[in-house]
Amino acid sequence: MMKSSVLNAMTVDVEDFFHVSAFEEIIKPEQWQDYQVRVDRNTRRLLDIFAKHDVKSTFFVLGWVAERYPDLIKEISKQGHEIASHGYAHRRASEQTREEFTADVLRSKNHLEDLLGEKLTGYRAPSFSIGYTNEWAFEVLAELGFGYSSSTYPVKHDLYGTPDWPRFAYKRPEGIVEIPIPTLKILGKQVPIGGGGYFRLYPYSVARKLVKQYLKKEQQPYSFYFHPWEIDPEQPHVQGASFKSRFRHYLNLDKMEGRLESLLTDFKWGTMKDVYNIDVVQKS
Repeated sequence: MMKSSVLNAMTVDVEDFFHVSAFEEIIKPEQWQDYQVRVDRNTRRLLDIFAKHDVKSTFFVLGWVAERYPDLIKEISKQGHEIASHGYAHRRASEQTREEFTADVLRSKNHLEDLLGEKLTGYRAPSFSIGYTNEWAFEVLAELGFGYSSSTYPVKHDLYGTPDWPRFAYKRPEGIVEIPIPTLKILGKQVPIGGGGYFRLYPYSVARKLVKQYLKKEQQPYSFYFHPWEIDPEQPHVQGASFKSRFRHYLNLDKMEGRLESLLTDFKWGTMKDVYNIDVVQKS
C-alpha cells in the first residue's frame, strides 16, 4: 500500500491504567500510589516505536505523571515531540466546578512549562469531557493562554459526547481552536474512528479502510489518539469493575502494538501543531 501524502496528527494521552475513567469508581486518586506504575516504561517503548517510523507525535501529559517522571517528559521533548496538557488528576472536566477545573489545568500547565522552559499550546480534557454543560471550560483555557484544545468527541457515549457539535477543527468564540476527535458519517450516523478502544475493537483492515474513507470523503486531516497502557497486555487486571468497563479496557491489548506499527506505516503522521498550523509559542 502506498502511504497517504496527507499529514495526520498522532497523539498520546500519557496516563497509567489506574487513571482511566472506566475505573474511577473502583480506584480513587488517593489509591493511585498503591498501584504498580507502568506508564514510564510503556511511554519509552512508544518513543522507540515512533523513532523507528520517524514519526513525531503530540503527548498530552497528565500532571500527576509529569511530577513523578520528569526525566520521561524531558526525553519526549528532546526527541522532538510536542508536549501538551492532559490536566493534572484525570478528573473529568464535566465533574468539576470552574474553579476546580482552573486549578487542575493550571497546576499541570505550570509544572510542565517550568519543567520544559517553554509555553504549552495544547490541552485535552480527560475523557473528552467538555460539552453542553461546561462550555465555560473553553473560556478558562483561552484565559490560561492555550492555543488549541482537543476535548470533544461528536458521538453518543455514556461518559462523553457532543454529537451535534462540529466534526472538524474550528475556532471557538472564546478564541481557542477546538480539534474534535474524528468521526465518519455512515448511513446517517457518526461512527467513532479516532482511536483508543474503537481502534482495538475493529480488525486493523477495517480501521485502515475507515481512515482512508475519512481522508477521501471529508478532505480533512485525521487525528488518532491512544494511551501507553494500550500496548501493555501484561498490566494488572483491576478487580471489581463492571463487565463493560473491563471489556473496553482489556480488549485486544495484545494486538495493539502491531496494529499501531501498521498504522504508522500506512499513513503520514505529525504533531497537532504541525497538522493544524497552530502558532508555535516561543520559549519563555
